[in-house]
Amino acid sequence: MKESSTGIKPLMGNNIVNQIAFVVRNIEETSEAFAKLLGIPTPDWFLTGNRDVSKVIFRGKPTDARSKLVFLNTPTVQIELIEPDEEPSTIREFLDNVGEGIHHIAFDVDSIKGKLPCLEEKGYRLLQSGEFTSSDGRYVYIDTLSDHKTLVELLESTEPRDTSPSIDTFRPLLGTNKVEQIAIVVKDIEEVAEAYCNLLGVERPSVIQSGPSERTEVVFEGKSTEGKSKYMFINTPLIQFEFIEPGDSPSTWKKHLETYGEGVHHISFVVKNIDEKIKLLKDMGYPVIQVGNFWNGKGRYAYMDTTSTFKVIIELLERFDS
Repeated sequence: MKESSTGIKPLMGNNIVNQIAFVVRNIEETSEAFAKLLGIPTPDWFLTGNRDVSKVIFRGKPTDARSKLVFLNTPTVQIELIEPDEEPSTIREFLDNVGEGIHHIAFDVDSIKGKLPCLEEKGYRLLQSGEFTSSDGRYVYIDTLSDHKTLVELLESTEPRDTSPSIDTFRPLLGTNKVEQIAIVVKDIEEVAEAYCNLLGVERPSVIQSGPSERTEVVFEGKSTEGKSKYMFINTPLIQFEFIEPGDSPSTWKKHLETYGEGVHHISFVVKNIDEKIKLLKDMGYPVIQVGNFWNGKGRYAYMDTTSTFKVIIELLERFDS
């Protein structure tokens, strides 16, 4: 098992989160939208194999569940889109109970059997398992929802999976196709940080308090607010995690927590000329939810309501030159 630079052992043997997976109702529409966002050709979906091929077991019972899948590679993480059929599966369960959105993050591992005992010792139970359809490999979904606010998938393949970005890259909608960050709204930032630091094998970063309102200049749903919150950032080789514990003043984070509970709030792209990108998305029908300056005054952000198309809020980040 590889150790991080801190000497702490990641539970997966590595801390490379290389996939974010979305559950969707219409994979053709969503894959076309993501392709335009990323500036790549629209990929074809494929159907997972039948029971003899996929060997899906959900909550301990074999199932005939099949799904349409699309994979879109970016310079950082791979985006997976999944449209389930009506048969029992964690994907179908998520769509029925939660709706469209981010279902899991994924890690490649050398041996699923070698990692499962460690996860089970931590209280993380096996939710679903199956075999790859088009290559020799397998996957498992682990129920980490309580601690990590999303599920974890382990991927085991006999040959490296192709995660290289498409060579046929056109102009990305936002001027970049690099997913910088995945952000999670939480009730207790210390508890979630401990769970992720154990998962990733990293030391706990410091908690950052939101800056004074005269510096952050937060506007939520058209009204100025203090936007009080606590933040923490954990870097992994491909993507940064942000954890946000909202305070008692109005904000998109507080509204998300009260409406949906803990979970993924947004994904981020670093852009140039943020006002231009805000206008672009507004003209496409995506309203501004919240804007403000970084807690330290070294940049600006804007949350855009892109959930109807991309099943998650997109955050635009612009860093000021120091």
